[in-house]
Amino acid sequence: MEMTNSPLCFSTFPSYIFLFLFCLMPFAVISQSPVTDRDILLEVKRRWGNPASLEGWKATSSPCSWPEIECSGDGSVTGIHLKDYNIVSKIPANICGLKNLTVLDLSWNYIPNKFPTGLYNCSKLEHLDLSQNYFVGPIPSDIDRLRNLRHLDLGGNNFTGDVPPTIGNMTELRLLYLYSNLFDGTFPFEISKLSNLESLGMSFNNFLPAKIPPEFGNLKKLKVIWWRAANLIGEIPRGFENLLSLEDLDLAYNSLEGEIPRGLFLLANLSDVFLFKNGFSGHIPSGFAESSRLSRVDLSMNNLSGEIPGGFGDLQRLEVLHLFSNQLYGEIPPSIGRISSLKNFKVFTNNLSGILPPELGLHSRLEAFEVFGNRFTGNLPENLCAGKALTGITAYENNLTGEIPRSLENCDALRTIQLYSNGFSGEVPAGIWTLKNLTSVMLSDNSFSGQIPSKVAQNFTRLEINNNRFSGEIPAGVSSMKTIIVFQASNNQISGHIPVEFTALSHLSELNLAGNSLSGELPSKILSWSSLTTLNLAGNHLSGEIPAAIASLPDLLDLDLSQNQFSGSIPPELGHVRLTSLNLSSNKLSGNIPDQFDNMAFETSFLNNPNLCSHNLKLPGCQAQTRGSNRLSPRILALILVLAVTVFLVTIVVTLYMFRDYRNKKHILDIATWKVTSFQKLDFSEENILSSLTETNMIGSGGSGKVYKISTGKLGEYVAVKRIWNDRKLDHTLEREFLAEVEILGSIRHSNIVKLLCCVSSDGSKLLVYEYMEYESLDRWLHPKKRGSFQGIGLDWPKRLQIAIGAAHGLCYMHHDCSPPIVHRDVKSSNILLDSEFNPKIADFGLAKILAKKGELNTMSAVAGSFGYLAPEYAYTTRVNEKIDIYSFGVVLLELVTGREPNFGEEHTSLAEWAWKNYAEANSIDEMLDGEIKKPGFLDEMKTVFTLGLICTSTSPSSRPSMKEVVQILQSCRPLDKFERKMSGKNCDVAPLLGNGDKYLASYKRSSRKIGDESDDDNLMLSV
Repeated sequence: MEMTNSPLCFSTFPSYIFLFLFCLMPFAVISQSPVTDRDILLEVKRRWGNPASLEGWKATSSPCSWPEIECSGDGSVTGIHLKDYNIVSKIPANICGLKNLTVLDLSWNYIPNKFPTGLYNCSKLEHLDLSQNYFVGPIPSDIDRLRNLRHLDLGGNNFTGDVPPTIGNMTELRLLYLYSNLFDGTFPFEISKLSNLESLGMSFNNFLPAKIPPEFGNLKKLKVIWWRAANLIGEIPRGFENLLSLEDLDLAYNSLEGEIPRGLFLLANLSDVFLFKNGFSGHIPSGFAESSRLSRVDLSMNNLSGEIPGGFGDLQRLEVLHLFSNQLYGEIPPSIGRISSLKNFKVFTNNLSGILPPELGLHSRLEAFEVFGNRFTGNLPENLCAGKALTGITAYENNLTGEIPRSLENCDALRTIQLYSNGFSGEVPAGIWTLKNLTSVMLSDNSFSGQIPSKVAQNFTRLEINNNRFSGEIPAGVSSMKTIIVFQASNNQISGHIPVEFTALSHLSELNLAGNSLSGELPSKILSWSSLTTLNLAGNHLSGEIPAAIASLPDLLDLDLSQNQFSGSIPPELGHVRLTSLNLSSNKLSGNIPDQFDNMAFETSFLNNPNLCSHNLKLPGCQAQTRGSNRLSPRILALILVLAVTVFLVTIVVTLYMFRDYRNKKHILDIATWKVTSFQKLDFSEENILSSLTETNMIGSGGSGKVYKISTGKLGEYVAVKRIWNDRKLDHTLEREFLAEVEILGSIRHSNIVKLLCCVSSDGSKLLVYEYMEYESLDRWLHPKKRGSFQGIGLDWPKRLQIAIGAAHGLCYMHHDCSPPIVHRDVKSSNILLDSEFNPKIADFGLAKILAKKGELNTMSAVAGSFGYLAPEYAYTTRVNEKIDIYSFGVVLLELVTGREPNFGEEHTSLAEWAWKNYAEANSIDEMLDGEIKKPGFLDEMKTVFTLGLICTSTSPSSRPSMKEVVQILQSCRPLDKFERKMSGKNCDVAPLLGNGDKYLASYKRSSRKIGDESDDDNLMLSV
């Protein structure tokens, strides 16, 4: 058959096209293969930048063999588990091409952007965990499109605004966590519609003040309420009595008020029907409450009042009961002592009274017992440590009486006993002193008797027994207290000599033996007290001369030897010690007072010493000697004449000086010549500041001027004033620093950045007025031999960690929350100031740089900063970014964990170089930590912070973390109770940084390894 005769193919042009397409269809179907789940996951990996953490995702293997992927029986992908995988990009929308995806866990990454609405297309999604990322903005109002979700965790992000009411439409939810965000609006009562909800976490948000909606009592399946620090007000709803499934209730750190609902922890409905409506009265038998699942109740730090409900005692699964820092009154129900599961009992700082339940600890393994700051009477419960797990007894500031139970002699877990300010009596059971874990005993202000122990526990650090009836001599065995830091035994009946063995206590920081009957001379070997800051031996019968060696104690601040029988002269060397207080009154001292103390600041320090003389202080002894001479010899008359002439000449000079000073001061006090700019509400006047710029008020000086401590006029309130003044004209560099400080501190507010109250300026002088920080700068605590102000031994690890976290928050605010960002450029321990609670504040912004907008160069004309803290790239570039602050802060972290100075190092290297060198040589991190604070309970945290310091001081800027990441790691090292760790998923390690920084550490160690060293290369991950 000829083709020209085929009507099917060629009769018409359209037929030809149809036939052509019809013939190609099989080939088209064959050539277009379907998109598989593996293809989708590989594309997701590509859009995330092919992170190293996903290198196992390969085209040659099945996704079901990848450890992060969960599959169903038919091989389709149902779950993605990528917790802590260093993902830094947004979630690709094509991830919802996985049609059977039910679980998506992307927690603990660095994913930015707003809530990923592209996930709405994941129609089968049931479990979504986006916690601990960098999501911002509000939660979208149409989030209820994820209608099948059972688990939604958005905690630890930066979401703001209101929680949308539409969440109430997601009725399949079993878990809803919105904790640790930046919500500043409201939360909806519509959450009460989530009838299947089992866990609700709203903690750590700054919601607008709001009451708990009573409708929340409808959540009958709720097991966990975690609503800590969320600005709650009003009363706890009575509807909570219906939450019969509740296991954990945490409403701490809010402003709740009113009484604790009495039916809150009982089977309220059951009791109403079967008991109370039938005329029953009295306690509900515990059997009725056995089905209650409550194991943890924390209502602390609120304004709750009334009595503690007796129903608590019927909760036989209760492990934690925290009611501290409220306004509760009345007695503790005795039934609480019969709870067999109770481990943690804290009711301190209330108005509670009566006796403590006698059975506390008898039926359970009690671990914590804190009842201080109440009005309890009677004895301590006899069996507090029957379970052998008690770690602390803090019952101070009550009206307790009787003796310390002897059963505590077998309490090996006990670490601290704090019973001061009570009415206890009798002797301390001998076995308590040697309990292997005991570190502190604080028994002051009681009526205890007995003798000072000759042997104590190995790690004993604090003994406070002031104002008791201890007697006898100080035993020679006191030398066994090798780790003692504080020894206070004032106002007792201790007698005898101070044994020479006492001087072996090299860690001793505070020694107070005032008000006893000690006699003899001071030991001559007191040079061993190299850490001593306070020495108080007043009110004894000590004699002999004051040892000159006291002047060699490098950290001594307070010295009181008054009301003794010391004789001889005051050692002149004592004048070189920077004492903040001195009292040598009521002794038998003679001779002249050292010039350094011969001024009105010490006018009460030398009273009642008949033979002491002074040029400036009115001492009765010297005056009596002068009156006792009735005749004046010619030699004395000549001396008087010469003295009179000298006084006349000096008077003329002083008058001229005072006239010049008057003119200068008049100029200073001429308010018209000064410009005052305030940034805070001021409680003082500029006249007060200007008139107090005297040398006696100066507390420091540096390259940019002098610093003064000036009273505001209110008792105990001061400000710090930095004065930038050139006698001729203000230096242009100092002018720039002044303007930088004013520009930055005048516009930012943060609790970890020092407050600039105001600035005062004139043509030739600039004054910056700041809040005064009582504990000065961090370096004076870490390096006392260099600064001579404070001792490092008193700065334990918890305080150092607190300082690190606070300072990191301040820098994080500057880098991430200021627009445009701010680079400090001079981060160092001397620019971190401490208040009286050791809260840190970053100061000295004279070198700070406000970064230009994105796309513009940020350069400086010269290198600025401090040696030991300078980032290496500063030597070859003037580009400025946040990474130079990260490096400097890393050095501060190394200072905190090693106790070494920033310029310390072997062969003239810096601290950072020394730390890297030791790390590269595989030296143990333990050996590099500060031995003064290194304790078993803190080692893991210290190692983590040391490693973080290493990563921050990487020579490669790109390997350094951001300040947000640094804050995240440091916060995870805070002491949290077990529940908070469980809820937050936080562990104290550098796992979130195991990316570029870890690679850098590993490569550094490899490149630094000696030839021939075949130690294992494969385990260089720094999960400390």
